[in-house]
Amino acid sequence: MIGKVDQYLSFNEKALSLRAQRQELLASNIANADTPNYKARDIDFTAALQGALAAKGASGPMATTARNHIGQGKPTGDMLSNGTPVMYRGVVQGAVDGNTVDMDVERNQFADNALRYEAGITMINSQIKGLLAAIQGQ
Repeated sequence: MIGKVDQYLSFNEKALSLRAQRQELLASNIANADTPNYKARDIDFTAALQGALAAKGASGPMATTARNHIGQGKPTGDMLSNGTPVMYRGVVQGAVDGNTVDMDVERNQFADNALRYEAGITMINSQIKGLLAAIQGQ
Protein backbone atom coordinates (compact mmCIF):
# COMPACT_ATOMS: atom_id res chain seq x y z
CA MET A 1 0.00 0.00 0.00
CA ILE A 2 2.76 2.45 0.92
CA GLY A 3 4.53 1.59 -2.34
CA LYS A 4 1.46 2.63 -4.33
CA VAL A 5 1.21 5.95 -2.47
CA ASP A 6 4.91 6.52 -3.07
CA GLN A 7 4.46 5.85 -6.80
CA TYR A 8 1.45 8.18 -6.87
CA LEU A 9 3.42 11.06 -5.34
CA SER A 10 6.86 10.35 -6.85
CA PHE A 11 6.55 12.53 -9.96
CA ASN A 12 5.78 15.70 -8.00
CA GLU A 13 8.34 14.81 -5.32
CA LYS A 14 11.10 14.51 -7.91
CA ALA A 15 9.99 17.65 -9.71
CA LEU A 16 9.94 19.65 -6.47
CA SER A 17 13.37 18.36 -5.50
CA LEU A 18 14.83 19.40 -8.86
CA ARG A 19 13.10 22.79 -8.67
CA ALA A 20 14.62 23.40 -5.23
CA GLN A 21 18.10 22.52 -6.48
CA ARG A 22 17.64 24.75 -9.52
CA GLN A 23 16.52 27.59 -7.26
CA GLU A 24 19.79 27.25 -5.32
CA LEU A 25 21.78 27.50 -8.57
CA LEU A 26 19.86 30.57 -9.69
CA ALA A 27 20.27 32.20 -6.27
CA SER A 28 24.00 31.48 -6.47
CA ASN A 29 24.13 33.18 -9.87
CA ILE A 30 22.38 36.26 -8.47
CA ALA A 31 24.61 36.33 -5.40
CA ASN A 32 27.73 36.21 -7.59
CA ALA A 33 26.63 38.86 -10.08
CA ASP A 34 29.59 41.05 -9.13
CA THR A 35 32.19 38.28 -8.78
CA PRO A 36 34.90 38.54 -11.42
CA ASN A 37 35.10 35.55 -13.81
CA TYR A 38 31.99 33.91 -12.34
CA LYS A 39 30.13 31.84 -14.93
CA ALA A 40 26.33 31.66 -14.62
CA ARG A 41 25.10 28.06 -14.20
CA ASP A 42 21.78 26.31 -14.71
CA ILE A 43 20.31 22.89 -15.45
CA ASP A 44 18.15 21.57 -18.27
CA PHE A 45 15.08 20.91 -16.12
CA THR A 46 13.24 18.76 -18.66
CA ALA A 47 16.20 16.45 -19.22
CA ALA A 48 16.93 16.30 -15.50
CA LEU A 49 13.33 15.34 -14.68
CA GLN A 50 13.30 12.69 -17.41
CA GLY A 51 16.55 11.30 -16.01
CA ALA A 52 15.17 11.28 -12.46
CA LEU A 53 12.02 9.49 -13.58
CA ALA A 54 14.01 6.96 -15.60
CA ALA A 55 16.17 6.08 -12.58
CA LYS A 56 13.44 4.07 -10.83
CA GLY A 57 15.83 1.89 -8.83
CA ALA A 58 17.99 4.76 -7.69
CA SER A 59 17.04 6.18 -4.33
CA GLY A 60 19.61 8.95 -4.19
CA PRO A 61 23.35 9.35 -4.27
CA MET A 62 25.64 6.39 -3.64
CA ALA A 63 26.67 5.65 -0.09
CA THR A 64 30.31 6.32 0.73
CA THR A 65 32.58 4.91 3.38
CA ALA A 66 35.30 7.53 3.49
CA ARG A 67 35.18 11.29 3.17
CA ASN A 68 37.30 11.30 0.00
CA HIS A 69 34.99 8.96 -1.92
CA ILE A 70 32.85 10.23 -4.79
CA GLY A 71 32.30 13.78 -3.49
CA GLN A 72 29.96 12.85 -0.61
CA GLY A 73 26.80 13.47 -2.66
CA LYS A 74 27.20 17.26 -2.60
CA PRO A 75 26.85 19.36 -5.73
CA THR A 76 30.10 19.86 -7.60
CA GLY A 77 30.89 22.32 -10.32
CA ASP A 78 29.71 19.83 -12.91
CA MET A 79 26.83 17.88 -11.27
CA LEU A 80 24.12 18.17 -8.66
CA SER A 81 23.91 15.60 -5.89
CA ASN A 82 21.43 13.48 -7.89
CA GLY A 83 23.73 13.32 -10.94
CA THR A 84 22.09 16.11 -12.94
CA PRO A 85 24.72 17.86 -15.05
CA VAL A 86 25.14 21.57 -14.38
CA MET A 87 25.66 23.63 -17.51
CA TYR A 88 27.04 27.10 -17.97
CA ARG A 89 24.68 29.70 -19.34
CA GLY A 90 25.72 31.30 -22.63
CA VAL A 91 27.06 34.83 -22.62
CA VAL A 92 24.26 37.29 -23.40
CA GLN A 93 26.22 40.43 -22.77
CA GLY A 94 29.90 40.17 -21.99
CA ALA A 95 31.40 41.94 -19.01
CA VAL A 96 34.91 43.34 -18.72
CA ASP A 97 35.59 41.23 -15.62
CA GLY A 98 34.55 37.94 -17.32
CA ASN A 99 31.30 37.53 -15.34
CA THR A 100 28.48 35.99 -17.42
CA VAL A 101 25.56 36.69 -15.04
CA ASP A 102 22.80 38.74 -16.68
CA MET A 103 20.61 39.94 -13.81
CA ASP A 104 17.50 40.30 -16.00
CA VAL A 105 17.76 36.69 -17.17
CA GLU A 106 18.53 35.43 -13.65
CA ARG A 107 15.64 37.30 -12.04
CA ASN A 108 13.21 36.04 -14.68
CA GLN A 109 14.43 32.45 -14.33
CA PHE A 110 14.32 32.71 -10.53
CA ALA A 111 10.72 34.03 -10.54
CA ASP A 112 9.61 31.45 -13.12
CA ASN A 113 11.16 28.59 -11.15
CA ALA A 114 9.63 29.85 -7.88
CA LEU A 115 6.20 30.05 -9.50
CA ARG A 116 6.51 26.52 -10.88
CA TYR A 117 7.67 25.30 -7.45
CA GLU A 118 4.53 26.78 -5.88
CA ALA A 119 2.43 25.11 -8.57
CA GLY A 120 4.10 21.80 -7.72
CA ILE A 121 3.27 22.29 -4.04
CA THR A 122 -0.35 22.98 -5.00
CA MET A 123 -0.45 19.81 -7.11
CA ILE A 124 0.97 17.61 -4.36
CA ASN A 125 -1.49 19.13 -1.86
CA SER A 126 -4.31 18.30 -4.27
CA GLN A 127 -3.07 14.72 -4.58
CA ILE A 128 -2.93 14.33 -0.80
CA LYS A 129 -6.43 15.77 -0.39
CA GLY A 130 -7.66 13.30 -3.01
CA LEU A 131 -6.05 10.42 -1.14
CA LEU A 132 -7.58 11.55 2.16
CA ALA A 133 -11.00 11.82 0.54
CA ALA A 134 -10.65 8.29 -0.84
CA ILE A 135 -9.52 6.93 2.53
CA GLN A 136 -12.29 8.68 4.47
CA GLY A 137 -14.93 7.77 1.89
CA GLN A 138 -16.13 11.29 1.22
